[in-house]
Amino acid sequence: MVVLVTGGKGQLGQALQSIAGNYPQIELYLASSAEADIANPESLEAIFNKIQPQFCINAAAYTTVDKAESEPEKAYEINVTGAKNLAQACHKFGTTLLHISTDFVFDGQQQTPYTETDATNPQGVYGLTKWQGEQAIAAVFDQYYIVRTSWLYSAFGHNFMKTMLRVAAERPSLNVVNDQIGTPTEATTLADALLQMIRSGKQEYGIYHYSNEGVASWYDFAAEIFAVNGVKIELNAIPTAAYPTPAKRPKYSVLDKTKIKSVFGIQIPDWQTALKQA
Repeated sequence: MVVLVTGGKGQLGQALQSIAGNYPQIELYLASSAEADIANPESLEAIFNKIQPQFCINAAAYTTVDKAESEPEKAYEINVTGAKNLAQACHKFGTTLLHISTDFVFDGQQQTPYTETDATNPQGVYGLTKWQGEQAIAAVFDQYYIVRTSWLYSAFGHNFMKTMLRVAAERPSLNVVNDQIGTPTEATTLADALLQMIRSGKQEYGIYHYSNEGVASWYDFAAEIFAVNGVKIELNAIPTAAYPTPAKRPKYSVLDKTKIKSVFGIQIPDWQTALKQA
């Protein structure tokens, strides 16, 4: 089974590669953005012709949340036009698409975990373009899984955990917001869920939510990162108002995982356990 991974050199692509040995029946082809440019239909045509994938995991995205506010065209090109191009290539070649989306499609006003059918209402350019990307895929064909996730981190790439550890080595104290609530998701656990979905052979297409289990604030997450890594630092909880950013963050973006667990039988670790294994 050949699986093309676009954005294959990024955090999720590296996480997929790290567990590929657990799935000998799956042949992962990790394509860089240069080799598989989702904004370029001709580039996609070439890579699909070359490897003839049965599945494609789209890990290519514009994910710089704050920068997207000043680069909306670039975010749109990758997150919307790119998603549409990829869906069209998958449709043409009979390939099933697994597309990674985000909790930022919600406005964060809810107080209970978001299900796949809850109303979307993105509050910034990043969330809007990711939601528009979902819509673009659904308009092309129905042989897709859209998997929304949240607070992705790992030993690979750039992420909150690595930033916290780097900053802690540079200063004695740190302020982290404690009124944005969600769930950290360790990237190899998401990678494992995606490969389980592929291996299942099921064709129950549509939107799914995946994050690790449990609830945390960014302050809670930072505190646990430092505890697990034995880092001593003065950590101060601050409100979002004290740390303004160009893009508005959801106040609450916990995802309900009932659907992915019931359809695919996926067992999801809690975020503290996953962090210890990162």
